[in-house]
Amino acid sequence: MSDSNTTTFTNPSTFILQGIPGLETAHVWISIPFCVMYIIAILGNFAILFIVKKEHSLHVPMYYFLCMLAVTDLVLSTTTLPKMLAIFWFNSREISFNACLTQMFFIHGFSAIESGIFVAMALDRYVAICHPLRHSTILTSSLVVKIGLVIVLRGSILALPYPILGRQWPYCRSNIILHTHCENMAVVILACADTRISSYYALFVLSCRIGLDVFFITLSYIQILRAIFRLPTKDARLKTFGTCGSHFGAILAFYIPTLFASLTSRFGHNLPLHFHSFISNVYLLVPPMLNPIIYGVRSEQIRDRLLRPFTY
Repeated sequence: MSDSNTTTFTNPSTFILQGIPGLETAHVWISIPFCVMYIIAILGNFAILFIVKKEHSLHVPMYYFLCMLAVTDLVLSTTTLPKMLAIFWFNSREISFNACLTQMFFIHGFSAIESGIFVAMALDRYVAICHPLRHSTILTSSLVVKIGLVIVLRGSILALPYPILGRQWPYCRSNIILHTHCENMAVVILACADTRISSYYALFVLSCRIGLDVFFITLSYIQILRAIFRLPTKDARLKTFGTCGSHFGAILAFYIPTLFASLTSRFGHNLPLHFHSFISNVYLLVPPMLNPIIYGVRSEQIRDRLLRPFTY
């Protein structure tokens, strides 16, 4: 497709991922921190899965949800990072049309799944703190499985329209995506049709992820704080709130970059293209790297298990 930049086509056979526009000469240097983040994400999340599997004392709802989060982070980072590094190291910019739509589905689907997992973890903290004596009877293993299935189903349903709509549009402007991956809006702007439905749907999904999910998380934490402030001593309040610290840190690490990336993609039209690309990559790469660090540092059980080989 030598004339793909000017020829009218309904579905291009391939897209060209530009990488980080304007910083092509620095791709090799930019790849170093990205590669380090990917390695930390892979090792950290696999470590969490291994520790929870081996330690029977961690076979409780909180750590089941943490395992779901680790798997989601592994999929989310692996969906984008290998291709991104191939662009930076080998100038391998081509991606097939179907592979691009598949990547789009996985990015948006697993982002929605991760958001749902944070809601489930907030529910676990609410039950553990507000109804501690009934925690094991309320959050049974079967209920945890059902919650996990609902989260995966919701994420898949929310993400499915992205590739379906992407396949419908005629593309006649260019097949060059000014990004490191097939981000929905970066693909949609290449279409030569009225794509407002894609923009409206993206806002709907954003309202579900950042609107509804954050609302339920906030509601859970309001009840948690009410229960904490009713505790008789300051030490008891601090100790109880400390059990929520890792979850709260992971929430901030996920939702702040997500919100910032969404707002800049829609309203930051005067910002440089490389800034858009960096922000989008931060929201995909930083949470998978930070989550195992946050839980490894804050969770005494995981921290002790990690340090055990070095304490003998």
